[in-house]
Amino acid sequence: MLPCQKPSFSLPDDEHYLNCAYMSPISKAVEAAGMAGIARKRVPSHITQEDFFTTADAARALFARLVNVADPSRVAIIPAASYGLAIAARNLPAARGQTIVVTHEQFPANVHAWRKLAATRGVEIRVVHPPDGIEGRGRGWNQRVLEAIDRTTAIVAIGHVHWTDGTRFDLEAIGARAREVGAALVVDGTQSVGALPFDAARIQPDALVVATYKWLMGPYSLGFAYLGPRFDDGEPLEETWIGRAGSENFKELVHYRDDYQPGAARYDVGERTNFALLPMAIAALEQVLEWQPGRVQEYCGVLTAPLFDRLRALGYSAEDPAWRGAHLFGLRAPAGIDITAIGERLRARKVFVSLRGSAIRVAPHVYNDARDVDALMTALEAP
Repeated sequence: MLPCQKPSFSLPDDEHYLNCAYMSPISKAVEAAGMAGIARKRVPSHITQEDFFTTADAARALFARLVNVADPSRVAIIPAASYGLAIAARNLPAARGQTIVVTHEQFPANVHAWRKLAATRGVEIRVVHPPDGIEGRGRGWNQRVLEAIDRTTAIVAIGHVHWTDGTRFDLEAIGARAREVGAALVVDGTQSVGALPFDAARIQPDALVVATYKWLMGPYSLGFAYLGPRFDDGEPLEETWIGRAGSENFKELVHYRDDYQPGAARYDVGERTNFALLPMAIAALEQVLEWQPGRVQEYCGVLTAPLFDRLRALGYSAEDPAWRGAHLFGLRAPAGIDITAIGERLRARKVFVSLRGSAIRVAPHVYNDARDVDALMTALEAP
């Protein structure tokens, strides 16, 4: 199992940061990469034309390797998950009488794009609610998603885990059902990729979007999108110069071209080669690949295992381990307990988690240790 990685970070010793789902800390290596990137701008003559392309392609290759995409050219560089979802909404077919399947209380970025699409094209949003209660919730919710996908379904838009409580969705089964009816599968992997294994070859999403500032352990305002064959001739959100064919030749940019770079580069955000953020993302991806998402899951699972029996005795409940992420899970307080007050108590004790919906969302990582879990348990056990 991975050893604790806290020495690689600059987290305060007196704080217990169990909130990676809110925002990850950056490691010392990622911070150094960002500082070096900023310093390069001191002498712009040292930034070559080739750097505008090689840095971006290195980042694409690392992300493709992480999610098992054979062709890195299918990876676009985006500024946020919402940008990638907007690309998907612009380019996927959906017509009046069809449906878009989403889950209840899904993250807003993965809802607003579909609500706008539904309003402009007369498509119905089909929201899949979980069963009542906690017993069998994850299994039942997955079954309801599968049942909601039918011949009217144009798009299934979903996360790998639910952002409020870590409920895990069986994307292989959901993807197979979507393909069976001809629907596109769009996955927001922001709350999973990097800490939970994602195999694009097995899941076969049509689109996967991931922001880097959570489980990819990278900077804010950057992300990646895998875009499958449905997007090969699509329309980008921006008409960037660097997304056009032949843009490597700066001298010839005065001869405007209408054809795009091959692959997903047409969808890249403008000024995609951010010389501070991209090096940070590269350092972060190298770090995550070294740790391996499966080992991150193992570490988080072993670390938090003692938590659940003690909290169950106090009346707290959580999703069955088979249907939740070890890196992100929701604790639900006993009836009549105000979780807002619990949140204030935790913060006063420098235990950092999030309140999302009806859940106390706990999101550990490899920089956490037993002291952090003990601090969480002690705070929750306090009268």
